[in-house]
Amino acid sequence: MLKIAGLDAGYGAAQVLFGMDIAVGRGEAVALIGRNGAGKTTTLKSVIGLTRIFSGSVIFDGADLTGKPAYLAARAGLGWVPEDRRIFTGLTVWENLDVGRQPARADAPEWDEDRVLAVFPHLKALLKRPAGHLSGGEQQMLTVARTLMGQPRLLLLDEPSEGIAPKVVEDLAAALAGVKSAGLAILLSEQNWQFAATLADRAVLLEQGRIVGQGDMGTLIAEGTQLAAVLGM
Repeated sequence: MLKIAGLDAGYGAAQVLFGMDIAVGRGEAVALIGRNGAGKTTTLKSVIGLTRIFSGSVIFDGADLTGKPAYLAARAGLGWVPEDRRIFTGLTVWENLDVGRQPARADAPEWDEDRVLAVFPHLKALLKRPAGHLSGGEQQMLTVARTLMGQPRLLLLDEPSEGIAPKVVEDLAAALAGVKSAGLAILLSEQNWQFAATLADRAVLLEQGRIVGQGDMGTLIAEGTQLAAVLGM
């Protein structure tokens, strides 16, 4: 579904990514794992057109999105959940969900209020609450739920477990497992390999904008050495 090939990208004159080759199949979850500055967020931003592409390509379901503006990526069915969430703090939870609403796609799981709230039941009691009054974990759930209302075909998750309480991390992992089981492909960036392991089929290990290892998530965890090296454990 998504193929990143030979990608060199960055910001302005500064190159951050070097020769990235990543693929995500239909219904598959792939994790980008590495420390801060490894290039995880830049990879996701490159997919949706928010970086400068020096060379290489981003192909999504046969369409060339390389260097195209973000609105074209959204129209193609890419849903982005940024690390800083970017909810509308002055709107209620319900209004945030409604803002994200898009028509169903024939080739993607269909999401409406009932289905989204079934995945994130904690939000049911908060529908009338201003989003700016939510906790960090609640805001993260809302951001994912709002993105689902846009009927994505592939979900890009940037550090979803960052800065939220351990119990909320568990709830979020369970919810995202439900999203994946609906057939949605996922590409996520994470430093928390335990969280990534609850969701990802495969992992790509990054250091300083380069791929230094990849493979089946279970195998990487069992072997341990590569994960420990990239995360400094």
